[in-house]
Amino acid sequence: MKNIGLFFGTFNPVHIGHLILAHHWLEYTQMDEVWFVVTPQSPFKTKQSLLDNHHRHQLLLEAIEPYPKFSVSTIEFGMPQPNYTAHTLVALEEKYSGKYTFSLLMGADNLTHLHKWNNASFILEHYPIYVYPRLDTTSLPTEYKNHPSVHWLDAPVVEISSSFIRAAIAQGHSVQPYLPEAVWTYIDRMNFYRS
Repeated sequence: MKNIGLFFGTFNPVHIGHLILAHHWLEYTQMDEVWFVVTPQSPFKTKQSLLDNHHRHQLLLEAIEPYPKFSVSTIEFGMPQPNYTAHTLVALEEKYSGKYTFSLLMGADNLTHLHKWNNASFILEHYPIYVYPRLDTTSLPTEYKNHPSVHWLDAPVVEISSSFIRAAIAQGHSVQPYLPEAVWTYIDRMNFYRS
């Protein structure tokens, strides 16, 4: 049975930091593949800077093209909004019954808020969570520091963010080195994130 790592996010846009972390996870754990699970735009929140689902999906396809062990999942596109990770995990288990085992990848900043997630205890009970480091982990709840389901990755600290990239583009700065070449080409051609 294949071990699948799930990397959830809006990926608005996907950048080299995402790829570095996913690659590290693949190389230094028992994962066989990493799936980028694209979170759709919530109909209840109109966030102007959030690209349409199909564009973010396409950007990910462009980004992972050189990496055969990376895939993109759009399972949340057809699910009720807002999206809850616990519901997505159940849907994936139903769709791929008995074929795969699933784990989650998240940043230490997300782990800080895990207790507020819908069905957080269900996720912790049934799925390993691999955590990549952030510079600030002072507010991390103590119960997660030694939790049996939480595995800390000795990964590079990558402080590139999608919000930084969007702001830089809007301000007219070049962000080409932060993005896979095909992603930069697509964003530039489509004139995304420019104010």
